[in-house]
Amino acid sequence: MVDRIRLAPQGPEFSRMICGYWRLMEWGMTPQQLLGFIEQHIELGVTTADHADIYGGYACEQAFGEALRLKPALRQSLELVSKCGIATTARPGNPIGHYITDRDHIVHSAERSLQRLHTDYLDLLLIHRPDPLMDADEVAEAFVALHKSGKVRHFGVSNFTPAQFQLLQSRLPFSLVTNQVEISPIHQPAILDGTLDQCQQLRIRPMAWSCLGGGRLFNDAEFQPLRDELQAVAQEIGAETIEQVVYAWVMRLPSAPLPIIGSGKIARVRSALKAQRLALSRQQWFRIRKAALGYDVP
Repeated sequence: MVDRIRLAPQGPEFSRMICGYWRLMEWGMTPQQLLGFIEQHIELGVTTADHADIYGGYACEQAFGEALRLKPALRQSLELVSKCGIATTARPGNPIGHYITDRDHIVHSAERSLQRLHTDYLDLLLIHRPDPLMDADEVAEAFVALHKSGKVRHFGVSNFTPAQFQLLQSRLPFSLVTNQVEISPIHQPAILDGTLDQCQQLRIRPMAWSCLGGGRLFNDAEFQPLRDELQAVAQEIGAETIEQVVYAWVMRLPSAPLPIIGSGKIARVRSALKAQRLALSRQQWFRIRKAALGYDVP
């Protein structure tokens, strides 16, 4: 089973590891098959599902909602996360991809997500990426309106720098509860640029996306030294796969990130969950860091 973790002192309680639905449309599931997958990961204790309005060319939320509509009572066993603030060319009327964090766009995006997901509320809504034209007051107005209407219970950001996070927080009457950022051995900027330090300072838990580097960790020749080190550590700590070691490496960070599992195969989800019980020593953690970056600490 999966541990539970509170995102922030006044935040929601999520499963320690999260199912990500970024690539849902690539899984080729019928609504009934997807419902079965959702039921299976809930049975394992993975009750949090991560979405975004743009995933799958604006199709993933709709597909998930169609599955959920087959068994509406299942909504009470789930925490649903979505994101907004990006407009892609997959939607007619967007001749160029751009960020958009206007008040009305945020409100309408959240309402469309509710319709597609066949739910009355989101547990968490995130601004997907920093917008150079973001007016923090407008974002705050949208968040407050969605909160007062009961359509969104909690709010956060994704891929924000500490300064961007603090700017938006300064306009809100309630606390942002997370920053969803990329964290993996092959992508480590958030570890030392102040992002995770801010999470520790505020006692909020980040969500970690692309822990496995979108598959690059397993496929790119340049990461063979990293794979070798991960395999060595796996043997030392009794891990079954190097994926488990990577998830344990991410969760070893003191900000206690919640890894997002991006697979539609329940066997891989079940395997990933075993990382919760793996303990990396400080030396093992830094060996993986060095193997990924190619150099030791200064």
